[in-house]
Amino acid sequence: MSQDRKSEFESVQTPTPIRLALLWASLMGLYIYNDYFSLYLPGTIEEMSAGIIGPLGAANDTVLVMVALVLAIPAMMIFLSVFLPTVLSRWSNIFFGVVYTVIEGLTFVGSRPFYQMVVAFEIVVTLLVTWTALRWRRATRG
Repeated sequence: MSQDRKSEFESVQTPTPIRLALLWASLMGLYIYNDYFSLYLPGTIEEMSAGIIGPLGAANDTVLVMVALVLAIPAMMIFLSVFLPTVLSRWSNIFFGVVYTVIEGLTFVGSRPFYQMVVAFEIVVTLLVTWTALRWRRATRG
């Protein structure tokens, strides 16, 4: 056996829907850690206790529904990337990948350095979602 053969690793092409689901799962992990570390900033717990959601203001029903929706969509995209029909999954990933890249860009401006670092990773992930969905190949007929 040649030296080249010993250094080869098995490679399996991961299906596109699985790659997309993994990207959305990674995004959710980044969201959780950024929000968790933000709890350590002085005044955050006091604002939460007073019903204030950072720059969004008072935690009224409208704001809470909007925040819940913004967090629920990427969580659902983990599932939907795999289980939606291919065309709908592709376009949903393109659309929400772009939307969340914009949302993250808006949260980057004026944030603390630790938060910006994680948001930069979030932007990379959502750009990868968009790029992966755009490059989703059609099945070849054999």
